[in-house]
Amino acid sequence: MIKIKELEGEKIKLIEKQYPFVLSFFENNKLDVTQYKDYTLLQYFNHFTEEELVEWAIDIPKMKIDLEAYINQMLQFLGLDKEKVTSITIIAGKDKYGNKESFHKLTVNKSEIISIVGPTGAGKSRLLADIEWAANKDTPTERIILINGEPANKDMRFSTSNKLVAQLSQNMNFVMDLTVNEFLELHAKSRMVDNEEEIIKKILDAANELAGEKFKLETPITALSGGQSRALMIADTAILSTSPIVLIDEIENAGIDRKKALKLLVNEEKIVLMATHDPSLALMANKRIVIRNGGIYKIIETDEEEKCLLKSLEKVDMLINEMRSSLREGEKLKKNNELFTSGIL
Repeated sequence: MIKIKELEGEKIKLIEKQYPFVLSFFENNKLDVTQYKDYTLLQYFNHFTEEELVEWAIDIPKMKIDLEAYINQMLQFLGLDKEKVTSITIIAGKDKYGNKESFHKLTVNKSEIISIVGPTGAGKSRLLADIEWAANKDTPTERIILINGEPANKDMRFSTSNKLVAQLSQNMNFVMDLTVNEFLELHAKSRMVDNEEEIIKKILDAANELAGEKFKLETPITALSGGQSRALMIADTAILSTSPIVLIDEIENAGIDRKKALKLLVNEEKIVLMATHDPSLALMANKRIVIRNGGIYKIIETDEEEKCLLKSLEKVDMLINEMRSSLREGEKLKKNNELFTSGIL
């Protein structure tokens, strides 16, 4: 929580840079700070004459209290007051038959990827939901989710504006009548970023790296394909979203470069958990959680043997992507790939 005493010795121009919204506070209180940017906050409050304080009904002690409250309310609204999330811990609950899950706890740190595997209907989405709501023995599984080793407070669990988790589903469609630029601009403004144009370009470039077909800032978001929509949201989540945890539900059929998508999220220091049926995705993770009968059946760490197997699977993926690209270009497919000639396929 910001205390006004901490800011009194700071120059107004530096406070404005750190908290751009303070200008609105001064404007709403009909105070012009334009000529006083090099004043400290305390100097600015003290520069008023007794006549000015009376004439303009300025109550300095009350204004300090109001400014402190305003800054903290805005930080809370924007999700900037939260302690940085560096880990989540899943403490065992029970499966749908009431049996205790076969592990004690699992801690996932930032920049780690965990895959969640199991048959359809086994309970993968239930685990994602428990994490999203930071469950505290109040869901059917009775799991406990710790944030940085501690139970999440109510603000963190139930805030509608500052979500702990960004969830990306396989089916993603836009209904707003906006261009890509307008959509990203709205999000950037809501986060009050300083370098808005730079951030928007970074998101677009990252999205086009993931998507099968490139798109522009002028493209209407309703005209984006499923893969392009997914690529845009992954790039936006990685670069601009304040949510420290990303939950992904089956991206194997989303029409994007999956490996680049995961690398982007990890590079932005997100905690990534993904439910998947794809062996390549499962082995890209540091660990995988196996779900059975609604509970966590086992946790498997990806070992060196599986990492070697992943390299072969990546070659197969590369071949399929090349064939997909050739089909799109109207070319005839040929059996000249090393996977065929080497006997792998």
